[in-house]
Amino acid sequence: QLQLVESGGGLVQPGGSLRLSCAASGFPLDYYTIGWFRQAPGKEREGVSCIKGSDNSTYYADFVKGRFTISRNNVKNTMHLQMNSLKPEDTAVYYCAASPGGGKYDYWGQGTQVTISS
Repeated sequence: QLQLVESGGGLVQPGGSLRLSCAASGFPLDYYTIGWFRQAPGKEREGVSCIKGSDNSTYYADFVKGRFTISRNNVKNTMHLQMNSLKPEDTAVYYCAASPGGGKYDYWGQGTQVTISS
């Protein structure tokens, strides 16, 4: 069964850091385009960052550039999102996803809550 499972969410103060992880099972992440998305209450889901499967190039949304870093570990079949300098507006449920062809994301995790508050 193909599955993605996130972990690492939590409550941190503004300016703090969190590292989200996403473990894949049932398929290798090596050549997939992998991404992180988030959805805040009352807002639509938005893309945060991704690594293309074709050339490992990375993309970051403007609102996280310089603060977040996406990575993958092909040996452990995991992907990560290091989040630094967190802001209250980063509060959301974060989802990892994988796309076999670089287009539509076919596989999604269940989401992990990230709350930034003092």
